[in-house]
Amino acid sequence: MEPHPSFRDLSVNLFVFDPTALYHIILKDAHAYDQPKWMIESHMLAFGAGLAATRGDHHRQQRKMLNPAFSINHMREMTPLFYKIATKLRNAILVEAKDGPRDMNMLEWMGRAALELVGQGGLGYSFDPLTEKVPNAFGDAMKAYLPTLFSLGSLRYFSHYVKYLGSPSFRRSMVDIMPYNNLRRIVGLSETMHSMAYQVFESKKQAFAAGDEAVLEQVGEGRDLMSILLKANMTASEDQRLPEHELIGQMSSLVFAATDTTSTALTQILQLLSEHPEAQTRLRAEIREAAQGGEVPYDSLVNMPYLDAICRETLRLYAPVSFVFRECIQDNILPLAEPIEGASGEMMNEIEVPKGTTILIGIRACNRNKAIWGPDALEWKPERWLSPLPKAVTDAHIPGVYSNLMTFLGGGRSCIGFKFSQLEMKVILSVLINSFKIFPPDNKDDVVWNLASVRYPTVGKESTKPAFPMKLERLPALSH
Repeated sequence: MEPHPSFRDLSVNLFVFDPTALYHIILKDAHAYDQPKWMIESHMLAFGAGLAATRGDHHRQQRKMLNPAFSINHMREMTPLFYKIATKLRNAILVEAKDGPRDMNMLEWMGRAALELVGQGGLGYSFDPLTEKVPNAFGDAMKAYLPTLFSLGSLRYFSHYVKYLGSPSFRRSMVDIMPYNNLRRIVGLSETMHSMAYQVFESKKQAFAAGDEAVLEQVGEGRDLMSILLKANMTASEDQRLPEHELIGQMSSLVFAATDTTSTALTQILQLLSEHPEAQTRLRAEIREAAQGGEVPYDSLVNMPYLDAICRETLRLYAPVSFVFRECIQDNILPLAEPIEGASGEMMNEIEVPKGTTILIGIRACNRNKAIWGPDALEWKPERWLSPLPKAVTDAHIPGVYSNLMTFLGGGRSCIGFKFSQLEMKVILSVLINSFKIFPPDNKDDVVWNLASVRYPTVGKESTKPAFPMKLERLPALSH
């Protein structure tokens, strides 16, 4: 995996993937660790006061208000909407594949689908008709934000100091005269995202004020996450109610967090299925048996064993986010599952962590730890999930919210939308694998996965354009 250049300048005091140490950071001693201040303030500048930009009690209050929108019952209600979008995606790809197998940039297709899924399912807003490319200021800003941010290199770690440069108008004037084109572009993208989020929010408010019929006429028909949040907020007690600027902040944060991670995971799964035709055939048989020529009902979809195994194994071995930052906010001691040798040569069973220590949580390293997952930890084996996991896995007490994995983290800062993401992935896969046979591209050895905040593939090490071509062949519909 190729590291993004900006990651070569990071100053990290502690890299952690020991499961006992992670348990203390994520759960037992969570009060002593949080997102670094520079990340919180950078998220605030970019997206507003959403979940990613809050800490402590403030974060917990927001999360409490958001949790009902991500319930299993709500995911069940959203399944028909997800299938509607997945069917549009399939039909659009069918047009491209009508003349036989050809290379298609599946990362782009998965990105467009993921954005539309979180748009309609999350905001009740359509970014992309999928059947044709239509410019969308909100969606285009979201897609451009992360690549532009990384182009700033180490400069981005100082972006949070902008808030101390006087009034917003003065800060903007200072940015305008700085010799950094991409810094100005970042500010412009943030302003676009905030402006569009505000417009969507105002549209929802007006619909709620007009009554149920107006709500049902909106894109999400009142079932999207933001509509659920708005309803809950309107009926909450005064001390629990979120102010409007925080509700707006959730919108950009949600779209940003859900788009690249989901599209990366889906692209990785499609790549693996193209390289393991026997797994692809087995999965297609399971899907067709469950679908019977139609859509797979929610309860059947989430309980399909081989589909679930493929998702879990891919998210274990190829987590879209390889690591996250934490900062020690009060002196702490981290116990270890296994002793390590210190700089003095002495074996240590615990590590003293002073306040201010920067920690890198090794999601990928923990998920691939051979001491936990066994000697085949670096191999893609969906079958490992079809029988009870090894005792070493269950005994490790990994503090992840999902499947003994750190992929979606755990504790108070776990990914609140992991069920939403799982449903997106399973719906898309159930439709595409049922409709197409997938082959690797002719130049598959040229595809490189790059290390960044969210992993991304390029064709060739020197390329900076995210892409992953694959060949798709249309399959005949299942006959009855």
